[in-house]
Amino acid sequence: MIIDCHAHMAVPGKLPAWKASLLSHRGAHGRKAPSFTAQEIESAFTRVEMAEYGHIECLERAGVDHQLLSPRPFQLMHSEEPKKLVHWYAEAANDLIAQECAQYPGKFTGIAGLPQTGDSPVEHCLPELERTVKELGFRGCLLNPDPFENNGRKAPPMGDRYWYPLYEKLCELDVVAHIHSASSRLVDREPYSLHFINEETTAVYGLCKSTVLDDFPDLKILVSHGGGAIPYQVGRFDATSVPRKGMDVSGARFLTRLRKLYFDTVLYSREAIELLVKVVGPSRCLYGAEMPGVGSSINPDTGQAFDDIIPFIRGLDFITDGEKADILGGNARRVFGLAL
Repeated sequence: MIIDCHAHMAVPGKLPAWKASLLSHRGAHGRKAPSFTAQEIESAFTRVEMAEYGHIECLERAGVDHQLLSPRPFQLMHSEEPKKLVHWYAEAANDLIAQECAQYPGKFTGIAGLPQTGDSPVEHCLPELERTVKELGFRGCLLNPDPFENNGRKAPPMGDRYWYPLYEKLCELDVVAHIHSASSRLVDREPYSLHFINEETTAVYGLCKSTVLDDFPDLKILVSHGGGAIPYQVGRFDATSVPRKGMDVSGARFLTRLRKLYFDTVLYSREAIELLVKVVGPSRCLYGAEMPGVGSSINPDTGQAFDDIIPFIRGLDFITDGEKADILGGNARRVFGLAL
């Protein structure tokens, strides 16, 4: 079974229309969240939008059996005011994902969007995490390292005690945190697609230079987009974590902690996927293609979509067939606890 660990919900038109209304009246007219018919959901999954084909047909053509669906991160508006809007939207998006999973049994599993806000205690988003896991059957959540959404203020690094209540709840519920940044308010210098990579890099650095993974040995963290720049720059960070003359180094080696995290393969090039697997090992890699999404453009050099990466994984000649199968589905089944 091939499992795409990084995918986003199909969006009926009512959802962004409702979001636009919320932003225009800032909650003055109340919540009034929309409801969705089965036909509206089916139309969203068959609509040709970001790819040559609709969502379901993309999966069928690629041979993907199952996807983990989360809200589209750049839509989660973590930095908006008043903060109740952030909660309302995340809750509505999560409810829609649950409805989509029910409409396509066996095809999708829910991953929650958390109503994170930059200057609020992280405990404020825990009730929604608990609701989605216990009531909706979700198996994880998105975790945004920058709920300020690049507005000039900075969230604490991922090793900071600020995040510990969330880590405790994740371990208690036995679900996965999928690190994925959201929108960016500095679009001219750092649009959200670039901000994703920068924040994921910073998040991994913060985790590996802290004691989080020692303090929470059962914590399961999946990092989007192959860990950002980390695999490419791992030698630099690892070098500063080993003793040498004139430096006082304590704690675990950077590479040792890095290999306690999990990474998706949303990279879209053979060379990048090979590097990721070589750096962190096949047991820490989960197939992800975010299909359909930014990688669904047709590569003019190959005539195939950039997100058609299953052949890249199957073509890795330095791992076994069993390890390839684990990357394509076995690891996701184990890490997310999927009963498929």
